[in-house]
Amino acid sequence: MPHFTVVPVKDQAQSNYDSLEGINWVDYRDTGQENHDHQDTVSSDGHGSHKEDSPFLNSGDAASKRNDFYDRNLALFEEELDIRPKVSSLLSRLVNYTNITQGAKEHEEEESTEASRRKTPKSPNMGTLMGVYLPCLQNIFGVILFLRLTWIVGMAGIMQSLLIVLMCCSCTMLTAISMSAIATNGVVPAGGAYFMISRSLGPEFGGAVGLCFYLGTTFASAMYILGAIEIFLKYLFPQAAIFHATDPLGGDSAMLNNMRVYGSICLTLMAVVVFVGVKYVNKLASLFLACVIISIVSIYAGAIKSMTHPPEFSICMLGNRTLVRDRFDVCAKTVMEGNISVPSQLWHRFCLAENTSSAQCDDYFIQNNVTEIQGIPGLGSGIISDNMWGNYLQKGQILEKAGLHSVDAHGTMDNFGMYASADIATSFTLLVGIFFPSATGIMAGSNRSGDLRDAQKSIPVGTILAITTTSLVYFSSVVLFGSCIEGVVLRDKFGDAVRKNLVVGTLSWPSPWVIVIGSFFSTVGAGLQSLTGAPRLLQAIAKDNIIPFLRVFGHGKTNGEPTWALLLTGLIAELGILIASLDMVAPILSMFFLMCYLFVNLACAVQTLLRTPNWRPRFKYYHWALSFLGMSMCLALMFISSWYYAIVAMFIAGMIYKYIEYQGAEKEWGDGIRGLSLSAARYALLRLEVGPPHTKNWRPQLLVLLKLDEDLHVKYPRLLTFASQLKAGKGLTIVGSVVQGNFLESYGEMQAAEQAIKNMMEIERVKGFCQVVVASKVREGIVHLIQSCGLGGMMHNTVVMGWPYGWRQSEDPRAWKTFINTVRCTTAAHLALMVPKNVSFYPSNHERFTEGSIDVWWIVHDGGMLMLLPFLLKQHKVWRKCMMRIFTVAQMDDNSIQMKKDLATFLYQLRIEAEVEVVEMHDSDISAYTYERTLMMEQRSQMLRQMRLSSAERQREAQLVKDRHSLVRMGSLYSDEEEEVVEAPPEKVQMTWTREKCEAERRNRSNAPENFRELMSLKPDQSNVRRMHTAVKLNEVIVNRSHDARLVLLNMPGPPRDTDGDENYMEFLEVLTEGLERVLLVRGGGREVITIYS
Repeated sequence: MPHFTVVPVKDQAQSNYDSLEGINWVDYRDTGQENHDHQDTVSSDGHGSHKEDSPFLNSGDAASKRNDFYDRNLALFEEELDIRPKVSSLLSRLVNYTNITQGAKEHEEEESTEASRRKTPKSPNMGTLMGVYLPCLQNIFGVILFLRLTWIVGMAGIMQSLLIVLMCCSCTMLTAISMSAIATNGVVPAGGAYFMISRSLGPEFGGAVGLCFYLGTTFASAMYILGAIEIFLKYLFPQAAIFHATDPLGGDSAMLNNMRVYGSICLTLMAVVVFVGVKYVNKLASLFLACVIISIVSIYAGAIKSMTHPPEFSICMLGNRTLVRDRFDVCAKTVMEGNISVPSQLWHRFCLAENTSSAQCDDYFIQNNVTEIQGIPGLGSGIISDNMWGNYLQKGQILEKAGLHSVDAHGTMDNFGMYASADIATSFTLLVGIFFPSATGIMAGSNRSGDLRDAQKSIPVGTILAITTTSLVYFSSVVLFGSCIEGVVLRDKFGDAVRKNLVVGTLSWPSPWVIVIGSFFSTVGAGLQSLTGAPRLLQAIAKDNIIPFLRVFGHGKTNGEPTWALLLTGLIAELGILIASLDMVAPILSMFFLMCYLFVNLACAVQTLLRTPNWRPRFKYYHWALSFLGMSMCLALMFISSWYYAIVAMFIAGMIYKYIEYQGAEKEWGDGIRGLSLSAARYALLRLEVGPPHTKNWRPQLLVLLKLDEDLHVKYPRLLTFASQLKAGKGLTIVGSVVQGNFLESYGEMQAAEQAIKNMMEIERVKGFCQVVVASKVREGIVHLIQSCGLGGMMHNTVVMGWPYGWRQSEDPRAWKTFINTVRCTTAAHLALMVPKNVSFYPSNHERFTEGSIDVWWIVHDGGMLMLLPFLLKQHKVWRKCMMRIFTVAQMDDNSIQMKKDLATFLYQLRIEAEVEVVEMHDSDISAYTYERTLMMEQRSQMLRQMRLSSAERQREAQLVKDRHSLVRMGSLYSDEEEEVVEAPPEKVQMTWTREKCEAERRNRSNAPENFRELMSLKPDQSNVRRMHTAVKLNEVIVNRSHDARLVLLNMPGPPRDTDGDENYMEFLEVLTEGLERVLLVRGGGREVITIYS
């Protein structure tokens, strides 16, 4: 760790300070100690979403500290010290940052009174041993070790049991390595695995896996309670059973009912203890851990003692079958009373007659001998060779010893209860699912990171040491059990062959009661720990507000205790209690824990491969390959243990993921999935750079130019509606607008405009991006958008803009000049152009056209845009019922019949269904109406050019324009300022009249009537007459054929090369589209966009 030395230097005089080069002294007076508000720590909203308005730590009240900002060595930065605090202030706040666990004492002090806020929080002082190692041991060691490990060894054999332990412990070890990397990459608050996954993989994965982890922890509490009740009813107080079997085969159902009743009572008592106070649970944790350690030590002591003095637990065998030992007193068919041999209790169990000569006995009992063997032969007996390999049984199969002689005979079912038998069918996969919960609990250290003195050192060391310790215990226990205990005893789950003793207790020293009592208290303690942790995990998820219906569970008592979450946890745990079988509950929680561990590994692998700048874990012994191996092992174990449970768990997680995604969890946690998306986008963009898209892949990638009003509202939202109907969620859509003004002054206005457009995009269901630029001229801003929008291969190829309404009535020519300039720019950039005219009449997304047509007037071929656009529109539900009609124009020398056939063939090859019609335009005579319309157009243009304002009027007009724009800098999208900038006049205009100026003014006034006479005698230009003739004739034909069409698509003629005719061009477009309700003017981009080839 780097060391810093601060050398105080005496304050120099001002004259000396002026001559200094650099910083010679450091002032640490503003250390942040004056502000003891501990809420003023890292800038966060409490849910991990960092505040966007201030990217730095809160600096408190800037006004109260204004004097501190003027440090002499920081004069260059004094104007920004309110948002860029001094390093000393930053470090003091980071040092005072505390990670308060929910429900802890500090949390209660934090929310109780104002005075408690001023208290300095107790510094974390727990080391690796007490803070990580022992809690992990307590959570890992559990009910499976004492109740099921001997049974697993008996069923699977030593070799396969070692394989099961190796698989489970390797999985948790690899997960611990990944978890250590994540946990040492910054501070991990309360929430443990949920916090790590959600902040690494995003709210969707975090919520899904967090709930799975919560369900796993809740079912773990049910499993521990069932284990405690099993110990209570089987080994401590069997006489406490409420339900009793009425027949020999009904013992299992009676036991399950007893488990349900006592389990529900125990769950209620534990929930009350947790509700009353967590501090009692935490105080008893050390006692429960001591019980676990004493129990394990007694097992090793008993195994060592068995080498010389094996414990006396004899097993009674009938032939090679194992008998239930508590049903009779003497392991013999007859006993001696005096000198007389009389039938034993065992004889009466199998025979109906009183004397031994009678033949009314079970056939198997008569033909086989009763023998007694040692149940615990000891470590030096060589029994390990018999227990080396597996011996899986079906449900109801009697436990048999392979080496004993037996005569196979059919026995009666009435005596089935005398034999020790398997209660469930066993297999390797089932045993994996049952054992895996005994390897969980590795998150205990990361959950306590706020209490650790050095969490980034303690968590990896403590967790890995705990897993290593528990793995060695499991490996050695498997070998010891297989080396010391007889195989039929190992396969006897409930100890029926050893007088209902706990099997592992028969090996312990000094007494079996050490294991029985120790395991009972350890399972009760583990259940309390799970009931304590699960509600807090649910509360952390609820407070993150990523799952709306869980919001109520974020509330609790005034001290932060999660009351409602505890209630839900109790109800879910009751479902596990009602299952009533430890062997059925264990695979369920295995699924949820395995899914959690899978995503911990995935989070580490994603962060490692992305090499995100913030990925700097202090734990260095990790690798993405190890994480992927751990992830693969988790997935494999899920399907090995129970494939149908695995599918159900994945389905639950998938549903939660999609729900959070659908609700739109607006959380930015810097997660790895966002980084993965960026990497994938970068890769795809680089691939797109190889070349332009093929014609088959061409689709309109839109740049929609929007106009905003003075209140920054979208003026024509139907442009966005049309874009959404055309795109149907596919391809690229960029919505752009221009804010007129200076960037430094209009930045806030630009952000407001961008937010207004985004809101409208959401309303109109436009999936795309928004880009607003600030420019001194709207015309220049539009050019910037056309040039710079998009990235790499994801560039727009089509521009959509509105029609400049009211251009005729306005004396200001800037509106239509901006429009025409945009048309020229799109043509120069080889972009397609769409201009929806009368866009206010376009249908909304909620309307449906049940009939009607989309008419395409194909005048000239410009790449096939006119064919493609109706097809794309008909994919949307608004236009789906409309038929498509295509009209083309035949001239004098065209064969209209052949044109119609060719067009129908072309459409057939394009796979487009449409009606085809060829319109003949033979009348080429120019009508008087056309001539008069052209004359009126040119007279209007000439009149506007001749209109000149006086100097004073022009200056006043400029002043008005300036005042108006100084109030509202949002310019019209189609109103730009002229190329010639009018200089701002002074406040007072003073004019000095000379004789020459006065005479010139008289001449101008006398020339006005003469100019009017010239205007009336004006003759129209012949080229304009021809263009007007085309517009008039086409408009007549289009209105005649398509007056009732839902939409008319029409080729848009290009602007004239000579800019002097721009105003005439606008008139031609008006004439061409007169009388049509909805018109879409389309101009191709100079490339083919549709093909007949597959």
